[in-house]
Amino acid sequence: MRWGIRKKLIIFLLLVTVLPFGTAITVTYFYTTKSLNEQSVSTNYDLIVKGKEELTVYLNDVAQMSSVPYRYTPFMNVMRNGVSSNLAVNQEEVRRVLAYLFNTRPEIEQMHLYIHEGKESYTNYHSRISGRATYENIFSHPYYGPLTAIEGYSLIEPPHEIYSYNNISVIPNSQKVNVLSFHNVIRDVPLADVLGFLSIDINLSRISAIADRLYTKDVEDLYIMNEKGMIIYSSNGNEIGKENKQKWFEQVKREPEGGKSFEWKDEHFSGVIVHEKFTDSFKDWSIVKRTPYDVLYKGARETAIINILIGLATLVFALLGTMFVSFKLTAPIKVLIGNMKKVEKGEFKADFESLGTDEIGMLGRHFKLMIAKIEELIEREYKLEIENKASQLRVLQSQINPHFLYNAFQSIGTLALKLNAVPVYSLLTSLSTIMRYSMNMKEDIVPFTSELNHVKSYLLLQKQRFEEQFEFELNIEEEVKAILLPKMILQPVVENCFKHGFDQSIGNAWIQIEAYHKNDKMILISIKDNGMGPSDEQLEKIRMELFSGNSKADMQREAIGLKNIYDRLQIYYHSQANLSVNRNDEGGFTVTILIPTVIPKEVEHS
Repeated sequence: MRWGIRKKLIIFLLLVTVLPFGTAITVTYFYTTKSLNEQSVSTNYDLIVKGKEELTVYLNDVAQMSSVPYRYTPFMNVMRNGVSSNLAVNQEEVRRVLAYLFNTRPEIEQMHLYIHEGKESYTNYHSRISGRATYENIFSHPYYGPLTAIEGYSLIEPPHEIYSYNNISVIPNSQKVNVLSFHNVIRDVPLADVLGFLSIDINLSRISAIADRLYTKDVEDLYIMNEKGMIIYSSNGNEIGKENKQKWFEQVKREPEGGKSFEWKDEHFSGVIVHEKFTDSFKDWSIVKRTPYDVLYKGARETAIINILIGLATLVFALLGTMFVSFKLTAPIKVLIGNMKKVEKGEFKADFESLGTDEIGMLGRHFKLMIAKIEELIEREYKLEIENKASQLRVLQSQINPHFLYNAFQSIGTLALKLNAVPVYSLLTSLSTIMRYSMNMKEDIVPFTSELNHVKSYLLLQKQRFEEQFEFELNIEEEVKAILLPKMILQPVVENCFKHGFDQSIGNAWIQIEAYHKNDKMILISIKDNGMGPSDEQLEKIRMELFSGNSKADMQREAIGLKNIYDRLQIYYHSQANLSVNRNDEGGFTVTILIPTVIPKEVEHS
């Protein structure tokens, strides 16, 4: 591979610009992300600590509601003696306490009171206080039994769907919401005797209101869980009340005392996890906030992108400057190389005045002196003889100059107009157009429009020949008319229709030519006639000869012209083109040509 001066300059610029700038962006991004990580951990930790404190105060307030009955002596007497000792009065006391407690908090959904003396139970659901009911198997409840065995006064049941205690509350299915239950034991203080139980079910609205301020919805995740992994609150509402079995929670539980955060990556989450444990009555609970890297490093990425854009803009300006310098430096060398190539072809003339005053300019001056000397020597020995031979050749060419024919057609056409023979003039014009197009050897690649006009002139001649017995139709897509294609591709196919498709007794003959985009890259051209058409045996033979490498001398007449077109298509389009022949159901012959919309550059410019 040849490395020119321009390429060397550009590559050197890229190395000295991209590498330092890229390194600077990488280092900046690394330290920015590190700083953002530390700042995010600190901010989020302070935020969840404040949220934890607010939640603790709220949960303690709810838990302390069970201490209110201790301060009301008539109610405690009912708890000791039972309701039946004075049914009317005692039942009213129970209703008064349940109504008071229920109205203390708007989050309360239901309350349940069990009085061990008499095994009586009451509920207050949405301010509707039930009647008295007996609760025989009280200790079958999963929380009341354990309450009698602990030193404390309460247990918390994780979020669950609200249910009816002792089947005495009527809860419609449409109103069954998730609640957090505080189950409390009422003892005969200062004795430890169990007088009964009080359960308070609260909805999660207040907890959600506090938790929602601690994270950004749809971006970050927040969890509040007990020691068993039961989810008290989650930013994903479907997870509330379920057990968290994800591996990152196991890591939270293994974190050392004083740990604030750690980084985590798995198939579901990649980012930073900040955590904190509750204290006091909820010391085994944890509050966890998860922030994805995409959110955490958004600012760093935006800064990096801005730096990259600035770097690219600087690089473009520097690259343009370098290219300008390299072009100024190498342009004289290219001029000198071009003149050397002319000398190689026998043109001993320099087409430049000066290449500058530097070393390249000096080289140019010596080159001009050299070719002047060579030209002088050639002129002495050979130039006269070469000029004589060139003159003889020009004389021979002038004898067959096609302009003679054009002038003759012009004269005949003028005479036809004078004699009012307009059809003759039209025929001469079409014939002149056909000959001019055919004899123009300067262009081998032409627009589709030129090829179409040539075919149209040919068809007009045939139309004059057969008059009403022949019709033709051209259906050409407008976008196709602008494409380039090899010259003389269509006319030989149309000519075959008259040579081999229509017999001498032609009647109602027609030819249809269509061209349209088959897709973005290919053009389909179809030439169809209603002539005699080949038999199945002839068609198969034509196809075999068309795609074989047999000598054209051995081929049948119908296949020779098609073979020439097919071979040219393969040369121009590097086997990307195709030609197919078919017999129509209603009779006749169809030739289909499939070519790319663009001729390969090396062919187009060759």
